[in-house]
Amino acid sequence: MQTAFRHFIKTALFLALLSTGTHAIAESSKDFGDYVIHFNAFRSDTLTPEVAKTYNLQRRNNRLIVNIAVLKKVMDTTGTPTAAEITGHASNLTGQLKKLEFREIKEGNAIYYLSELQFSDGEFLKFELKIKPDGVGTPARLKFDKRFFTY
Repeated sequence: MQTAFRHFIKTALFLALLSTGTHAIAESSKDFGDYVIHFNAFRSDTLTPEVAKTYNLQRRNNRLIVNIAVLKKVMDTTGTPTAAEITGHASNLTGQLKKLEFREIKEGNAIYYLSELQFSDGEFLKFELKIKPDGVGTPARLKFDKRFFTY
């Protein structure tokens, strides 16, 4: 399990580094009871062509990728990757809703979820997600926001 988590962290770090260039890494995490949810959102054109092709992602300066991973807390470990049902949307300052449709990616034992979304230059988006790990009755609610530019 340690190997799977290390692989996940390497992949998440790789995607975060690709998305930020020389900026600080944009990944965040939040504790929800027995789980930790890792999340980030970044422009898809920061991915290398090889990574985009591998994950069937469009590389454009006006598209973003939301990346979510759920880890079950396990004492004396970094956690166990956990499958989850993720639903949600992004909204801009004018109240327009943009539905997020996540697809599951599995690499070895690592599990994460990706969703793509189009945005306008300078658009400020508020993300609202419901994340329900397998075997859990009540979903966690995750909210975060970020401004995106096409430059």
